[in-house]
Amino acid sequence: MSAVRTYFRDIWMALFTVTVGMRVTFRHLFVPAVTLQYPDAKLKLPERVRNRLYVNIDDCIGCDQCSLACPVDCITIETIKSTADQDLGQTSTGHKKRLHVPRFDIDIAKCCYCGLCVYPCPTECIVMTDVYEFSESDRHNLIYNYSRMTSTEIEEAKAKFKKAEEEAAAKKAAAVAAAAQKKQEPPKASS
Repeated sequence: MSAVRTYFRDIWMALFTVTVGMRVTFRHLFVPAVTLQYPDAKLKLPERVRNRLYVNIDDCIGCDQCSLACPVDCITIETIKSTADQDLGQTSTGHKKRLHVPRFDIDIAKCCYCGLCVYPCPTECIVMTDVYEFSESDRHNLIYNYSRMTSTEIEEAKAKFKKAEEEAAAKKAAAVAAAAQKKQEPPKASS
């Protein structure tokens, strides 16, 4: 008798679960669809959303604070010191530029969108935008290069800085030699 009872209980459970599932299905038949037709219509993102990084390279002073704050090392910055006779201008926040920035790369494939690089920037040149569509088929396209210096400008800046360094070293050596020579001279006798 128990095998027959189990058989009918299994049939009852199957019908009951189908009924529950169909009830959910029928309930959604009469509710308007909320499907978003994605390429044509896009969701409005929240105000403080964190997506792709953007760098205003004209405001970058090359301080490397964003790179130091990045937990995954996706920001690469190289700088070249300017010489005393060069005026690189000022940023929009009033900071004086003292460094050339020949390389400012962000590897978005590594980025974890934490936003930690945005806050330490003294000139507020790095920001998180609301752009979230940037898929690529090649990973190398996910490295964004923000520097605008050409290879000739980079070489000229390096050569100018090297020349200024050599001149400063020569002046320092001449001053040391003059001080050593003055030290070795016997004091003049007074009359």
